[in-house]
Amino acid sequence: MLPDRAFFDRLADAARQETLPRFRVGADVVNKEASGFDPVTEGDRAAEAAIRVLIERHFPDHGILGEEHGSVGLDREYVWVIDPIDGTRAFISGVPVWGTLIGLYRNGEAVMGLIDQPFTGERYFADGKVSHYAGPDGTKTLSTRPCNSLSDAIMFTTSPHLFTDTAKTRYEAVQDKVRLFRYGCDCYAYALLAAGHIDLVVECGLKPYDVGGLIPVIEQAGGIITNWDGGPAEMGGLIIAAGSRTVYDEAMALLRG
Repeated sequence: MLPDRAFFDRLADAARQETLPRFRVGADVVNKEASGFDPVTEGDRAAEAAIRVLIERHFPDHGILGEEHGSVGLDREYVWVIDPIDGTRAFISGVPVWGTLIGLYRNGEAVMGLIDQPFTGERYFADGKVSHYAGPDGTKTLSTRPCNSLSDAIMFTTSPHLFTDTAKTRYEAVQDKVRLFRYGCDCYAYALLAAGHIDLVVECGLKPYDVGGLIPVIEQAGGIITNWDGGPAEMGGLIIAAGSRTVYDEAMALLRG
């Protein structure tokens, strides 16, 4: 049995109770990397723990892939993919473009997903067929917007400094073609794409938990999300998301080299 929207809302609400009170109050930050900076906060850990408690109670036969507390049952038919705070750097900087991502995979394919931004009160949810928005703008069905040329597109990436070597060259070829490019929105950029505000997101180095909740929201709003080879995005890596087939095809011609 698949969970319903009410259960996803319960998961997001449980995470929100852990993250929002810790936002803009001086987060306790731990660096997970010996070299470089990969931050995690008490909010990350507490939010994921709260989500996992509910899943384990109501869907004990499902697997869980989480960023902070490890994974269990990845060979099961249904696997939950959790990123309690996607955009931890934004979170600790007080910038409200982070979010909680919750995805559900069936036999390795993302079928339901949720993006929650507690500070702005926005929630994006894919129920298996359609993507929905609830927030300050009311409630509505999500739809990506038509864009007939890469030269007319608005593109986001987290940071151009994350690309290296050949990936950097190919990313810059796309950036040179778009009408407008912006940086630093983390998961919120994908929400903007699903809602029809932007046209393209190009990323690298993503993990499954970075995309698991995003894939259904984008696809069920009419968008496309794959890796740079055109394959499934569920395992992360080099990722492209586009609102229209035309923009996707033009960007992919450059990303494939």
